[in-house]
Amino acid sequence: MTRHILDQARIHPAALAQIGSYHRDLIAEVEAAIAANKVVVVGMGLNPFPAKARKLLDAQGIQYQYLSYGNYFSSWRPRLALKLWSGWPTFPMIFVNGTLIGGAGDLQKMIASGELARLLG
Repeated sequence: MTRHILDQARIHPAALAQIGSYHRDLIAEVEAAIAANKVVVVGMGLNPFPAKARKLLDAQGIQYQYLSYGNYFSSWRPRLALKLWSGWPTFPMIFVNGTLIGGAGDLQKMIASGELARLLG
């Protein structure tokens, strides 16, 4: 299933340029972390779910890269760029072997089922 997004043919070229460059440096930073690490957790301060994901990974002894961008009171625009880029609406965003697996609840289910261990080999 593909995510329903506005067709580029229906976006003015000037708007497309803005869309393509919206916090591109931040997205590049996340992409670089994903390329360099088996597990990446993208989160934000004051949100308990990134902390939960980190505790789950720590309990399993799994190494990960953690990237934190602001909190509820700051940096919402850069976080919005990440949400638009990934299509994932909440934090954390957890990537395993370059693939977005979801959030903390999804991670917990993958650990319980053994799927995370299989993915990490």
